[in-house]
Amino acid sequence: MTDKTPARGGLLVVGDVITDVVARHRGPLAARTDTAAVIRTLPGGAGANVACWAADAGCADVTLLARVGADAARWHERELLAAGVRPRLVVDPVEPTGTVICLVDGEAAAERTFLTSSGASLRLEPADFSERLLDGVARLHLSGYLLFAESSRALAETALAAARARGVPVSLDPASAGFLARFGTDRFLEFAGRLDVLLPSRDEACLLTGVSDWAEAAAELSGLGPVVVAKAGADGALVARAGVVSARVPAAPVRATDSTGAGDAFTGAFLAALVAGAPAEAAAERGCRAGARAVLRVGGRPPRPDGGGRAPRTR
Repeated sequence: MTDKTPARGGLLVVGDVITDVVARHRGPLAARTDTAAVIRTLPGGAGANVACWAADAGCADVTLLARVGADAARWHERELLAAGVRPRLVVDPVEPTGTVICLVDGEAAAERTFLTSSGASLRLEPADFSERLLDGVARLHLSGYLLFAESSRALAETALAAARARGVPVSLDPASAGFLARFGTDRFLEFAGRLDVLLPSRDEACLLTGVSDWAEAAAELSGLGPVVVAKAGADGALVARAGVVSARVPAAPVRATDSTGAGDAFTGAFLAALVAGAPAEAAAERGCRAGARAVLRVGGRPPRPDGGGRAPRTR
């Protein structure tokens, strides 16, 4: 299978569009003084990144529903269109576009720490969703960030119910172990039991189950009903079904520059493969290859042929 297989339907992603400020530094941050860094402003957001990587992997019909502020709506719309994604962006009348500061330590396997201001992204509401968005859609993917605010959680419930009524499979990435812990694992698991595919990171899988071994955690989560695809960066991924691990997929060996968005790249390529008819095990191999590509570049999006992606210059 090539990395760009023709799709058998559309992919609808409901999630977040964020402006990423990526600061790459070397070594520990120096408290109460300056730390030298290379800083770039880039388009991001877990939902938007997934949609862009799905398009990059060959899914020709990718739609993203998200909410942004008026401050950066046109820029984000242009970036999504250039990436091959059909944006359905609701412009929030109050809040600005969400912003994430990504602190990337170049001497610690390019691991990152996020400072997050969700802004407009979690103000999505049920009225922003239309069942017409599911026309021609083979799969619906929800960003886990939607669950962490009341209005966007209500939207996620609405979209999930509409998709299930049409027989459209639904996937979700938990998105953030920190937010997940505050949200509550029991509340999350109740929602997860209605999904078809769950894509947690290793830390998220262990948090949700209280099990320290990620394979055991993934197997336990899959016993709730969904196929579970657990991601572990350089340690690859595994697939679990009905309480049993069915595949372990190694990661491609690369030297990481920035791990921001690597999980989103995995998810986007994985979903594109599912839409094209691949089984989850083969789709996970595609996901690992995309994750390896993602960590070679700064930011959470795939490369664009025109070299675009930076924020427009201001005078």
